[in-house]
Amino acid sequence: MILKYTHARNLITGLLLCLILSCSRTSGINLLERIIPYKQPEAKPAARPTAILQTGEQPLWFQLTDGGPVLLESIEDAIFSAALVPWPLALHIRFFQEREGELVMAVNRYGFMKLSPGGGTEGLTMYRFGHDFWRQYTVGGFVFYDDKPAALLYLDDHFLDTSASLPALRTWTFNMDSNMPFPLEIPALEFFPVNQGWSADTLRLGYNGYWYYRVRGSGSLPEIRMLRTDDLARAGEEISAEEFFNSAPQKADTLNSSILPPLPEGFFYTGTGRVGGSLFASWEEQADYNIGAAGFMVIKR
Repeated sequence: MILKYTHARNLITGLLLCLILSCSRTSGINLLERIIPYKQPEAKPAARPTAILQTGEQPLWFQLTDGGPVLLESIEDAIFSAALVPWPLALHIRFFQEREGELVMAVNRYGFMKLSPGGGTEGLTMYRFGHDFWRQYTVGGFVFYDDKPAALLYLDDHFLDTSASLPALRTWTFNMDSNMPFPLEIPALEFFPVNQGWSADTLRLGYNGYWYYRVRGSGSLPEIRMLRTDDLARAGEEISAEEFFNSAPQKADTLNSSILPPLPEGFFYTGTGRVGGSLFASWEEQADYNIGAAGFMVIKR
């Protein structure tokens, strides 16, 4: 059957509605009033949003998939949706940070996501920045370097033998010129070149303002070095394992169950943040070190 539309705009709008609501069932909540297909304005930026989310008193649940976030009718729809796999191989929100009124996420095995206030209406504008290169690697760190979001990728072969090579492009960023992330060189890491068998698997900002990172050499018994620097533009100094592990910032317990919608058994919230007057929470289906379904929730609070 050939469907004929009078206007091309109607076709584009229809396709976007099908994409956003493809895995959602009909419910008493009028989701069409809260998830608005994005219409590209004439003005830049070139990065196109996925959707505009009209947050309200009822939560919007999203599950991460290889094709991007999918709207769920309720969190129960995510149960048993995927086999549980070791966390380094699982699709989930690995890190997120609030920055200049926006919320930026590094998604394991996918790329970046961003939620911004507004978008011409009340609510949140959702962007995705994905790249196939990420699918074979694990996100080991997420920082801002030179005011740019930077995610660190590494090869985790502890749970699965793989023929993949070390990620030659190990730090990535994005901007609003495109929906494709791109490599970003961080000088402190380049003192341990990938082509000499070095892999960096941790990068973070410590509680005391120093940057901490860990690198591993190649071989059956790889050399491990732990370093810190006050400037990622230059080389770090080696430190003890004790200092390295004690440098991690202490996270405050922000998971207030009284303001978060309940989750099914075996599901857990992993972090919360705020953006545009809405509460954001990442969630995962967990069993020991394994992760199954994963995604996020937004609600007006």
